[in-house]
Amino acid sequence: MIKSYGEFWRHILTFNAKANRSQYWWPIILNYFLGGIVVTMIEIVLGHPLEIIYTWSDLYVNNVGKFVVCIVWIGTWSLKVRRLHDTDHSGWWILMQLVPFIGAIWFFILMMLPGVSNSRWRQNQNQL
Repeated sequence: MIKSYGEFWRHILTFNAKANRSQYWWPIILNYFLGGIVVTMIEIVLGHPLEIIYTWSDLYVNNVGKFVVCIVWIGTWSLKVRRLHDTDHSGWWILMQLVPFIGAIWFFILMMLPGVSNSRWRQNQNQL
């Protein structure tokens, strides 16, 4: 679990590689879990939701939050592409998520598929 999460951050901009199921699911689960805890704690300290801006410090916290979300989004994007590569699919299959409802279900199924040993992408991320 910790190793997979560390690899998520080390390979945040690596698109031309593969990620197995545990390398995909652990960071996804941990990011949702940690994100919820951090947002809840910040909102308790501020005393109001993050979206509401009353002071300059609220604006600063809001902008830092948006920056962190952007960094995590880029890392998740590259992780999804690497996971698609492990199932021997092109990274362009990520666009399947744009199809309402059916696309999300199909993409989830793609993320659940086992990896293919003879895919056209690198065997593992440690070769980078």
